Amino acid sequence: MKKHIKLISVICLALSINFGMAGNPDRSGQAGASELLINPFARSAGWAGANVGNARGLESQYLNVAGLAFTNKTELSLTRTNWLQGSGVFINSFGIAQRISQTGVLGIGVMSMSFGDIPITTVDQPDAQGEIGLFSPSYMNISFSYAKAFSNAIYGGINFKLISEAIPDAAAQGLAIDAGIQYVTGADDQIKFGISLKNIGSTMKFTGDGLSFRGFVSQDADQMTVEQRSAQFELPSLLNIGGSYDFNIVKDVHRLTVAGTFTSNSFTKDQFLIGLEYGLKNYLMIRAGYAYEKGITTTERTTALTGPAAGFSVQIPLKKESQSIIAIDYSYRVSNPFKGSHSLGIRIGI
Repeated sequence: MKKHIKLISVICLALSINFGMAGNPDRSGQAGASELLINPFARSAGWAGANVGNARGLESQYLNVAGLAFTNKTELSLTRTNWLQGSGVFINSFGIAQRISQTGVLGIGVMSMSFGDIPITTVDQPDAQGEIGLFSPSYMNISFSYAKAFSNAIYGGINFKLISEAIPDAAAQGLAIDAGIQYVTGADDQIKFGISLKNIGSTMKFTGDGLSFRGFVSQDADQMTVEQRSAQFELPSLLNIGGSYDFNIVKDVHRLTVAGTFTSNSFTKDQFLIGLEYGLKNYLMIRAGYAYEKGITTTERTTALTGPAAGFSVQIPLKKESQSIIAIDYSYRVSNPFKGSHSLGIRIGI
């Protein structure tokens, strides 16, 4: 028990320090690596991210890594997202979680963004439409996670993320750490609470040949290569505090779960997330959520997402009287402009 208390105390201290710096809309746009704020998992995206307290399995790598500890044995996940339909941006995510002991689970996840081919332009040819050539940015995050059940009620986890952003002649790399805890209580484990701290890490900086050019530093000097310095930028750190409650209308048949989360952002507005999910046995889950921030319904909105989200999951048992399943997850997030974001994923649990 002392170890549990010590762990929770250390995490809560770190969270409280970050919380004091968070929720500053005046710093909007000053952080980089904003892809770290995009949820690449279809199931939790349908909640609008409100399920920080009850996130389970591989998808918890994004919301609250402590939920990885609930992996049965092995879980595989593959998701394809059409991000802001019409923008030409697609997100592919893949991951695997593996139980390595009675209480510990390891997870590896990859998130990659595709922007398509973009025409190269220059100062002399600003309207070039592919005559010079094309390039494609490469954004990728690789996560290495470990989660552990400290007791029947307390779960914790940590996630290390390698961040890479690159175009052919310039690139930036960084390292970020996530940490989270979950607490489960109630006669039927129907009450869940979670806290997670995300995207704490090193500053990033672009380097490469794309930041240099041939020119003259003075009228009398010979032509030389001039290298420009790129400014460093911070990561979009944030704090999530959430909880959920399961209403077992008919035990093991009909379930209604209500979830809520408060997100305190260091570089943008704070958010209040709410979600609702109906479950029919372990076969069908229908969910909806709403992400609110100041000005979300006005022209003061600072995000393309306008709040509402919805989705569903269909799970098929692979064997009778076993926890092995194959599942299809889908979610839709409303946006303005563009035509919303669609995510479709497949999960296999053994």
